[in-house]
Amino acid sequence: MDLVRYPDSRVEVLDERFAKYKLGTAAIEMLWTGGRWLEGPVWFGDGRYLLFSDIPNNRILKWEEETGDVSVYRKPSNNTNGNTRDRQGRLISCEHDARRVTRTEYDGSITVLMDRYEGRPLNAPNDVVVKTDGSIWFTDPGYGILMNYEGHRAEFENDTNVYRLDPDTGEATVVVGDFRRPNGICFSPDESLLYIVDTGRSDGPQHPTHIRVFDVRGDRIANGRVFADMDPASADGIRTDVDGNLWAGACWAGDGYDGVHCFAPDGALIGKIHLPAPCANLCFGGAKKNRLFMTCSQSLFSVYVETVGAQMP
Repeated sequence: MDLVRYPDSRVEVLDERFAKYKLGTAAIEMLWTGGRWLEGPVWFGDGRYLLFSDIPNNRILKWEEETGDVSVYRKPSNNTNGNTRDRQGRLISCEHDARRVTRTEYDGSITVLMDRYEGRPLNAPNDVVVKTDGSIWFTDPGYGILMNYEGHRAEFENDTNVYRLDPDTGEATVVVGDFRRPNGICFSPDESLLYIVDTGRSDGPQHPTHIRVFDVRGDRIANGRVFADMDPASADGIRTDVDGNLWAGACWAGDGYDGVHCFAPDGALIGKIHLPAPCANLCFGGAKKNRLFMTCSQSLFSVYVETVGAQMP
């Protein structure tokens, strides 16, 4: 076992605003390895466990905080990618292979919330967030139908939209439709802003690598603008903390880039958490919601930080 010299140099302060979040006696920890492409971490504080997706292996895994044990929570999972919880604490999932958004009920049964828009199948829902009014906002870039590895090949029958779904009425609306590959999505702590990642660079160097931010006006968004450009690669999953900082999984540019990038509310890059491979997604959890869980390629990592995640049921 390799010991880490404190403070952990892999947690890098780029701006003094990040210094207060770095703990001198907390190191990046590998909690588990053995997946193929891990995604969609979501914390269940009431059970003291984390669920996360292993998309190509068609399963959702469960990590127990008390023991560190990892077990299979659901298999098959329909190549589930992103996960979150609704305001009642139920699991909301984006299923690539079944091309749908589902809710896991308290008894374990699965409710299909949305699998079509205007009569046509969704592409392959990717990531999801639930607003405090109960509405479900999710991205649909279609990665699950581009290949058989994370779903199955199929033709696109809808645009690569971002949707808002009212789970009570079943009404769905397109909130924005001009992203190449809308991916990670989250709200600011007060829900006045919505952040959305575009991973269009995966389709070629001429496509965007940025994170955009929008003003939230009820059930709609407006005034979209670039919050941060992730060139030369891209972000993936994103979360905010209670101070309004945006924590973004960073992918596909190698050493010095891959891991987590932390942006201040003004868009300045203030800190990095360096990981040995692309970080697909992340979430805050733990007993005090101050532990950052990161799905990194084949492995699950965590690090304690001196802030708390926003918008956790």
